[in-house]
Parts: sequence; structure tokens; C-alpha cells
Amino acid sequence: MNFHLAVWLLLCLIWGSTWIFIKLGLDDWPPFTFAALRFLLASVILWLLVWIRRDKLTMARRDWMLIAWLGVSSFALNYGLVFWGENRISSGLTAVLQSMIPAFGLIAAHFMLPNERITAAKLVGVALGIAGVAVIFADQMKIAGTSALWGCAAIIVSALVVAYTNVVVKLRCGHLPVAPTVAGQMTFGMIPLFIVGWFTEGNPLNLRWTPVAIVSLVYLAVVGSVIAFLLYYWLVRKIDVTKTMLISLVTPVVALLIGWLVRGEAVSWRLALGSAAILSGIGMIVLKRQTKQLS
Repeated sequence: MNFHLAVWLLLCLIWGSTWIFIKLGLDDWPPFTFAALRFLLASVILWLLVWIRRDKLTMARRDWMLIAWLGVSSFALNYGLVFWGENRISSGLTAVLQSMIPAFGLIAAHFMLPNERITAAKLVGVALGIAGVAVIFADQMKIAGTSALWGCAAIIVSALVVAYTNVVVKLRCGHLPVAPTVAGQMTFGMIPLFIVGWFTEGNPLNLRWTPVAIVSLVYLAVVGSVIAFLLYYWLVRKIDVTKTMLISLVTPVVALLIGWLVRGEAVSWRLALGSAAILSGIGMIVLKRQTKQLS
């Protein structure tokens, strides 16, 4: 099997499983503090790795400013919204809505990356995805009320944020060492999460340290953050950014299945219809060139 494809499939499995661990951890811990603890543990591990490998840290000031900005946007804002939103909706639905990342990334890539232009088929794919989101929003408003609607909105905004930052990484971070770049982003990102968590959720030392919460934290930090992001940042430099965002097409299938098996999360016909529209639309955007880009 092609090594690029193997890494791509592994990331699909990892990020497809992270949603249920977020949901399990949220049973005991509030969202912003939980997200901050995830990246605290992950960044400590990554900085230890940087120290062991003696990676170069003498980057230009503008590079550190870029890393700080990416940390606040792609970690603090993105994951703050993800954890807050998933506290109001199911893990599977969260993954489905996050699969809009390639559709949003397509628009950003069109204006920022000259080799990744919008085509008619891709525009139809975006329209399908937006239609699917509309169906899901209507479904959640009818079944679960305003709280679930706000949760869905938070996940959509997070998808917008991460899609744009993915393009920025592709455009401006190619010359930066991977481990320090990811560790720096997590470090800068966890600070706003801890601050917001302290003022809205209380002292993190007063959390209920249950076995399930601890296992969820360790899995999300080690597997879902350290391993996954190192692999992702390596992969995003090797293949088209829209292809790396195709991971968001596969993870909802894994997440919906795991959510149903572990927590019995229901899937209504409207949710199924909306999910099918989103995944079909994303497929139209990026699947056409799958063989070429993963070879």
C-alpha cells in the first residue's frame, strides 16, 4: 500500500474515534477546561519530543507570530467551539457537521492556492453540503430545541475556522519544522482555553477525575493530538490540501458507527438525509482526483 494512503487511512480512523472520547469526557468535565487539558498534556509530550530530537527552534519572529496566530485560531477557537458544541449534540452529528471543512477549504484554497481552483462540479458539491447542513439544522431545532441548534452552529463555525487555517498551513508553514510548529500552536492555543474555562467553568483543580475522563483525556492528547497532528502536518505537505481535508468525509461514518455502538446515539431520517447530502457534496469536491493525489 502507498505510504501516503496508509497515513491518510490511519488519520481517518483516529479522528473518527476522537468524537466519542470527547463526548465521554464531557460527561464529567466542562468543555473549555477539557479542551485546554487535552492540549496541555499533548504540548508537554511534543516539547519533550522536540527536546529529545534537538529540533531547531531558532525560527524568525514572524514565524513564531504565525504559530501563535494559528494556535489561537485552529486550537483555541476551533476546539473551544467543538467541545462546547458537542456538549449539546451527539458525537456522530458533530463529526458530520465538521465534514464541511473541505467545502469551506475549497473556497479559501481557490483564492489563496493557485493550483487548487473551483470547478463546476465542486460548486455543486458545496451546494449539496450546505443543503445537508440546512436539513440537519431543521432536524435538530425540531427534535432537540435551541440548545442543539446553537451546538450545530458552533461546529459549523469551527469548520470554517479550521478550513481557512489548513490553507494557511499549506501556504506559509512548509519551511517550518513539524514538531515545534504543532507544539507551539497547542501551547498558544491552550492559554485562551484555560482563561475562558477559569472564568466560565471554575477552578480546573476541582474537576471530577473519573477513570473515564482520564482515559478520554489521555487518548485525545496522545493519539488524537500528538500522533494525529504530527502525521497530518507531514501529510499536508505531501498532497493537495483539499485531499487532506477529505479525511473529514470518512470520519463521520466512523463516528456515527461508534456513537451508535457505545452510547446508542439515534440517527433520524432527517439526520441521515442531511448527512448523505453533506458527504455526497464533499465527495463531488475531492473524490474525482483521489487516485492521482494519493499515488
